[in-house]
Amino acid sequence: MNLDSKIYVAGHTGLVGSAIYRKLQEAGYTNIVVRSKKELDLMDSLAVANFFKEESPEYVFVAAAKVGGIMANKTYPADFIYQNLQIQNNIIHNAYLNNVTKLLFLGSTCIYPKLAPQPLKEEYLLTGPLEPTNDAYAIAKIAGIIMCQSYNRQHNTNYICAMPTNLYGPNDNFDLETSHVLPALIRRFSDAAESGDSSITIWGSGKPKREFLHVDDLADALLFLMQNYNDNEIINVGCGEDVSIMDLAKTVSTAVGFKGEILTDTSKPDGTPRKLVDVTKLFGLGWKPKIGLEDGIKSTYEWYLKNYK
Repeated sequence: MNLDSKIYVAGHTGLVGSAIYRKLQEAGYTNIVVRSKKELDLMDSLAVANFFKEESPEYVFVAAAKVGGIMANKTYPADFIYQNLQIQNNIIHNAYLNNVTKLLFLGSTCIYPKLAPQPLKEEYLLTGPLEPTNDAYAIAKIAGIIMCQSYNRQHNTNYICAMPTNLYGPNDNFDLETSHVLPALIRRFSDAAESGDSSITIWGSGKPKREFLHVDDLADALLFLMQNYNDNEIINVGCGEDVSIMDLAKTVSTAVGFKGEILTDTSKPDGTPRKLVDVTKLFGLGWKPKIGLEDGIKSTYEWYLKNYK
């Protein structure tokens, strides 16, 4: 990618897309194409086809998706599979029809089997049953991966697939009904600290372990991959370290100044016991993250207070 290459960032207002957009601007790219949801409905096949014909982007980042936490995935599985399939089908196929030079598709580590060995290696894809609470979303993402790989094989395209771990940062979703665990904890602990609550109860046992990557680190990794990775196989993007949900809650508690007790509700689901990605392939290419979890949570909390609350 040259600094004047035409680059389309699909989903530029979301957590990942906004980080990619910021990173490209910081790196000096001058020809970035974006459309809001009102300007372009990515589920509308004709609208997407017309957009690609008119704009003819050379490079595409597919960061547009319907995403959510355990509760949202359990409640709206049909929405998750239908909307994600529509969005990615429209973008990937029209990228092919309009001779896009390179496309990067964003998957998720939820594509891996629920009980796969840890850390999660790329070759574990499709080797066992998925986590039931988000299988609809996972299957949509797996379909996107296979679609990219199939176009590469049949049409000699250059579509790469990156699997990011759990993400957080500016422009995250802090809605308690649909958010992921970290932004939900930031909001709940912030509210509890403000109210002077004596305790706060988190879902599940607190024992499951999760890996968290700041979205600005992800954007840096994706730009690196767009420049340096051309393999048909998927590649994990993470930091290579995980933390228990209880320890995460304690870190958030400290960051927001909550002084009360942290309780657990074991009647609520834990989800996958552990989810740590193997980043040997990515680190071997020469990329490493720069933002530590404690610093990342502090800066995200500051963003939340200024921009969301």
